[in-house]
Amino acid sequence: MRPVVIWGCGGHAREVNFLCEQIGQDVIGFLDERFQMKGAIVDDVPVLGDIDDIKDLLGKVDIICTGVGDPALRRRFFQKTRKAGFDLAEALIHPSVSISKSTHIGKNSIVCEGVVLTVNIKIGEFVIINRSTTIGHDTIIGDYVTVSPGVNISGNVKIGDGAYIGTGTSIREKVKIGDWSVVGGGAFVKDDVPEKTLYAGVPAILKKLLP
Repeated sequence: MRPVVIWGCGGHAREVNFLCEQIGQDVIGFLDERFQMKGAIVDDVPVLGDIDDIKDLLGKVDIICTGVGDPALRRRFFQKTRKAGFDLAEALIHPSVSISKSTHIGKNSIVCEGVVLTVNIKIGEFVIINRSTTIGHDTIIGDYVTVSPGVNISGNVKIGDGAYIGTGTSIREKVKIGDWSVVGGGAFVKDDVPEKTLYAGVPAILKKLLP
């Protein structure tokens, strides 16, 4: 595996760095758009600056765009990475993950410790599946999705691109979560969630429309 550079240097990026440490993946730096962060040291890893500051590493490193929890920011980091010509890292999967051979995980996605993935699950690119999450059979998860810790997703669920599922949420079988929607932490989702909406509560109901 080539060395990697991680977009972001906040809490989630540091957890991605820890995951890399656990699987033996060498991390040589973080990326951050804030000019004042360039040169900082975070968890013994240097912040190298923005993507244009590492042009000398082109062809020598792979980039991890999933160092931030915000799906829209993750998409923007991917677009900048692609424009700059850098290669993307493959999916990072913690060794404790329970995963069937029929499950597919897309490029640059991250699956953290304690996750259970059963059969015929399709996970897109640039997805975060956080700690202690369970995902049931035949579920489809789009690109740029964030699934927070402790989420339980039943079978035949479809989660659209850019959706954000809050900590401890439970989603019943056959539910559809629309693109770029948000489900608040601790919710129970029993009905479909339209795109670009915020749902929360037990059961989850519409709280507001999102831009």
